[in-house]
Amino acid sequence: MWPLDPPKFSARDSYDACVRGTRDPHRRSLLLAAGDSIEAAGGRFRQAAQRGALHELKTTEFVVPGIAANDATRWVYENGMVNTVEGRAVYDRIMAAPTDERCPLCGHGVVRTLDHFLPKKMFPALCVDPLNLVPACADCNHAKGERLPSCAETTPLHPYLDRIEHDPWLAARIVDCSPLYLDFFVNPPCEWEQVLVDRTAHHFNMFKLAELFATQANRTINNIRQQLTTMLATGGPAVVSAYLSAEAATRRAHRLNSWEGVTYQTLACDETFCTGAFIP
Repeated sequence: MWPLDPPKFSARDSYDACVRGTRDPHRRSLLLAAGDSIEAAGGRFRQAAQRGALHELKTTEFVVPGIAANDATRWVYENGMVNTVEGRAVYDRIMAAPTDERCPLCGHGVVRTLDHFLPKKMFPALCVDPLNLVPACADCNHAKGERLPSCAETTPLHPYLDRIEHDPWLAARIVDCSPLYLDFFVNPPCEWEQVLVDRTAHHFNMFKLAELFATQANRTINNIRQQLTTMLATGGPAVVSAYLSAEAATRRAHRLNSWEGVTYQTLACDETFCTGAFIP
């Protein structure tokens, strides 16, 4: 949902960094011999991504030659990337990419894990491919799990590949005032292709962003309730609306589809709210 610049090192660069430090001679020989296959798998992955066809990839085409899938992920990712100096340097660079450690999948959580966009157990040849490694919060990593997209419409948005941040697609409405509750939903521009609309909605539902954003919005309202009450008493609804609109503009200038900006904008445009619905 929130974009990241793709890592600037290749699948082969990452793989070599992760296997060079392997100490066992036999294991090292097997891993080094698989380098060309890893590079080719990375190429197939990128070609499918450009076509919007990641759902068409076959797991049988992403094995590591001569190495069982569990061994490959353990030797290359768990040992090579996480626990060697060269591999860890790649890992840390990917983890450090999001601004303020904000999870790109939900736009809210703190990055604590690397999510394999295509599951490493099913696609071991991509287990350290930088394009397949997305820094994410633990909640999003858990929510996504090891599910594979069954079609283009059920392919989650990829922070490195999908760019929707320049269009307003997130909206909210007040559905109840006692207590106050905001309902967030996907409201894309009419010019979007249907497959992008469906993918965005699928992503939104998979990571339960409506519930997440509503919880944060309610906390925000609670935090500003006293301030709004004072504004209403001294300046009336117009002052309340102007304040909320200014806060919305500030936040949406930084991130157009932030839940904070959408929250403030929704409240500013609601006459019932601005005339005192926030008062318990």
